[in-house]
Amino acid sequence: MRKMIGQETLLTVGCGAIIEDFSGRILLQKRTDFDIWGIPGGIMELGETFEEAVKREVLEETNLSITNIKLFGIYSGENGFAQYANGDKVYSIQIIFHVKDFKGTLRSNEESKKLCFLSKSEIPENLNQHQAPFILDWLAGVQSPIVK
Repeated sequence: MRKMIGQETLLTVGCGAIIEDFSGRILLQKRTDFDIWGIPGGIMELGETFEEAVKREVLEETNLSITNIKLFGIYSGENGFAQYANGDKVYSIQIIFHVKDFKGTLRSNEESKKLCFLSKSEIPENLNQHQAPFILDWLAGVQSPIVK
């Protein structure tokens, strides 16, 4: 697609998961490309449903299989803008799910430097600026589903 439109701004759709363990801690991943923390997730592929996308992304990034997903929020607007090092620009709409049911053993990959469950008092300051709104809404206990 980039060959056809160059570096013009694209609209993308991403899906992510706020995954809580039995102690109410959130799963965060420290990325390998930047020294920031966020939730597992990524861009939808053509033909995928939201549920298929979030399940695929979580499995790829964490080795966890998730079930019983619930809509946490739909996020859009200025905070969804990103410009990558290569000059590509996107506005991303984010569909975020809340998950408490999962199985598997956490395993990092080339995208994740570290994966860990953190309590609300342990949330790091260096959050991914595009994902901070989801994490902060979870911290604040904002009633879902959230539409922003």
